[in-house]
Amino acid sequence: MLCIAAAGVVTALAATSFTLSWTHSVEHTQWRESWLVQGNRLHLVEASVEGAGAGIAVPPDAIWADGRWTYTPNLPPLPSLNLAASGMTPSPWTLCASDSPCLTLGAEPAATIRLWAAKTCD
Repeated sequence: MLCIAAAGVVTALAATSFTLSWTHSVEHTQWRESWLVQGNRLHLVEASVEGAGAGIAVPPDAIWADGRWTYTPNLPPLPSLNLAASGMTPSPWTLCASDSPCLTLGAEPAATIRLWAAKTCD
């Protein structure tokens, strides 16, 4: 189960995977990450960005294809993921989970958005 705490509401999605995308605040390029929900952990399996520039460190093993740098991040599975919600970036976060409509997160200034995996979202 993917759990999302945003704007004082907890949402539970029966998802085994999801993508998280956003627009870089300086370069205005799109970032996209692919995540797996495994047990009580979130595992980042792929990341891609439309280009390079300020604050964008593309690793040497990244592959350029279809107008994006794509790579596999070297990050262990995480117990949770926190997303800032300043409302001041060019776009909010977009979370798309398998078999669910995409969600827009952080469009307005708010507390940190928290994602985690659990059997129940308490």
